[in-house]
Amino acid sequence: MILLKASDEDFLIRMPSYILMTSEYHVSESALGANAAQRIADRPRPRMLIGGLGMAYTLRAALDALPPHAEVMVAELNPAVVRWCRTELAALNGFPLDDPRVTVHVGDVARVIAAAGRRGAKRFDAIVLDLYQGTEDANSQPDHPFYGFRALERTWNALTDDGVLAVWTETSDAGFEKRMGTIGFDFRRTRPGDAGPRHTVYLATRNGSGGPGRTRDELPRGRRSSHRRRR
Repeated sequence: MILLKASDEDFLIRMPSYILMTSEYHVSESALGANAAQRIADRPRPRMLIGGLGMAYTLRAALDALPPHAEVMVAELNPAVVRWCRTELAALNGFPLDDPRVTVHVGDVARVIAAAGRRGAKRFDAIVLDLYQGTEDANSQPDHPFYGFRALERTWNALTDDGVLAVWTETSDAGFEKRMGTIGFDFRRTRPGDAGPRHTVYLATRNGSGGPGRTRDELPRGRRSSHRRRR
């Protein structure tokens, strides 16, 4: 993974065989953070977990929508990404890692979620997953660490009552929607913006009538609504 700079405001992060993200297009990433934050902003001390830092557009949008007493943990697997967001990329979003509400965990967000779901642990009001692989791989990988059925159960356990799960992915994913509905998440699918690349943001709420303690046949289907917009 490398960071390339065309100008002070034009960057891209490149993997060996493809471009992971650019600073030019970030409408869906910003919508992901803002929409999740808006849903929990009026809670007494909202606590959010963001999995995946990228260029910090999701984090910036979340911070802008959250109150001063919020807590935001960012889990990023690659230490180079954290370093870039503290140096070359910091000014893009107003130095979000310097915000006193933010703590950074360099490591696997799946482990953070699993730990938060254990009995007696402090849970999150919102979990935001902005991960490069998206949801579709889990349709052929039942044990996918983020979007497989068991992984979504762990996420359910890591959320407070009426907690929010927000997920970025490239396209709508019927398999992912089915798994969320089976567990008991109520969700809607959005496609933010009106021009540029099309990406999908899922916003789900932990439904008190569902949960991992019930069998799949007993659980309600998630409610869906689709908003098709271009950026």
